[in-house]
Amino acid sequence: MNTKLPITAIVLTYNEERNLSECLESIHKYVDDIIIVDSISDDKTEEISKKYTNKFYQNKFINQSKQFIWAINNCDIKNEWILRIDADERWTKEGFFELKELMSDESIDGIYVKMKIYFMDRFIKNGAFYPNYFLRVYKKSKGTMEDRWMDEHIKVDGNVVHSNIDVIESNYDRQENISLWTNKHNGYSTREAVEFLIAKHNLYNIDSVANFWGNKTERKRWLKENLYFKVPLFLRPVMYFIYRYVFKLGFLDGKEGFIFHTLHAFWYRFLVDTKVYQIEKLANKNNQSIQEIVLEHYGINVDTSNEK
Repeated sequence: MNTKLPITAIVLTYNEERNLSECLESIHKYVDDIIIVDSISDDKTEEISKKYTNKFYQNKFINQSKQFIWAINNCDIKNEWILRIDADERWTKEGFFELKELMSDESIDGIYVKMKIYFMDRFIKNGAFYPNYFLRVYKKSKGTMEDRWMDEHIKVDGNVVHSNIDVIESNYDRQENISLWTNKHNGYSTREAVEFLIAKHNLYNIDSVANFWGNKTERKRWLKENLYFKVPLFLRPVMYFIYRYVFKLGFLDGKEGFIFHTLHAFWYRFLVDTKVYQIEKLANKNNQSIQEIVLEHYGINVDTSNEK
């Protein structure tokens, strides 16, 4: 590719010195604008970022959705096309060649890519984790980010296509301390619990792409909100594990697959349910609201969480 694509890549970071160089190295030769929005890191994230771009911003983190919305509204975005990429993700040269073709079609407004997850140096091919499509490239004038605590998606008012582009998630492909995974997903579990409680107790309306008759992403969201959310606490992780590990053949990914699916079900999903249970129990015991308990114990202000 002789010229860079007219696309603005937005990367959200927090203490990503171990991932960021590889991420930016995978894209800087192919996109002509890179924006880093940092959640006030205290490692070398800023130093690494400025080797690749002078567009480095910092903003207090609330959740991924709000941070991305802030980036769209406050940063110097050069292009109409936006590429969302996390610091632990890598694009390939082949992916950008396909992206160039798709961007040349003026009728296309959004592009889904396939996330290819590596865990403990093994490609997680089964368990319904691949191909798993995410909309990561879109026209700014056509797309908006959902305002959610977890599992946020970009909504595009226009024509979207599913590409063959593989984006590699390589956060745990090396021999690293598994505590990195558990620490990261501990934070995720809090936000997932908060989102579930907001929906269950009708604290306010959450943006959602849920649509049973829509694409795979929209149907998956509908099933989560209308089926998974209705299953009793603590039974949900068991059903989740059986679905992914047994029915979706997760066991074919060997010991690494067993660890991956067990952690997702009986650590992450179980922790979400435990936090939901504890928050509701404390609210009843102390005669407090869900919002008061969440603020007191997790520092999350649910009352203002729908403000952008």
